[in-house]
Amino acid sequence: MYSKAEASNIRREFWTTFGMYMKPIHNAHGDTINWVNYKTGIRHLYFRMDADRRFASIAIELKHADKEERLKVYRKLEALKSYFHEIMEEEWDWQQVFYDEDGSEASRIIMMLQDVSVFNKDTWPSIISFFKQRIIKLDAFWNDVKFQFEE
Repeated sequence: MYSKAEASNIRREFWTTFGMYMKPIHNAHGDTINWVNYKTGIRHLYFRMDADRRFASIAIELKHADKEERLKVYRKLEALKSYFHEIMEEEWDWQQVFYDEDGSEASRIIMMLQDVSVFNKDTWPSIISFFKQRIIKLDAFWNDVKFQFEE
């Protein structure tokens, strides 16, 4: 078991390693990008990557406080579901409603990798590979559809 400070340091080291690994890779526009803190350009719509003790996950999260506005954006994404799966080349889990770590209601589209741990450096290559291929494809998808979400 790690202390809170040790766990924080390991997580920071993982994300720094991932960021350095991804640094030479440009986005769909050919621009340099901060992959760890991907900016979608749309308020309340986030690309999230998480690595913990038992899993890694990557998701599109909709966190708009107004439920109707959040569901409106979710429905727009749902309308693009077949194109999304075509680009991603796999089926993700679509959750119209889930509750985040704060207990707030949100929506998300998520893919998880089980049986890995950010605290086990032997699993880091699997986690990095999992994130890399998916965040690059998410960027390609977003590059094609973002204009539909701009107001």
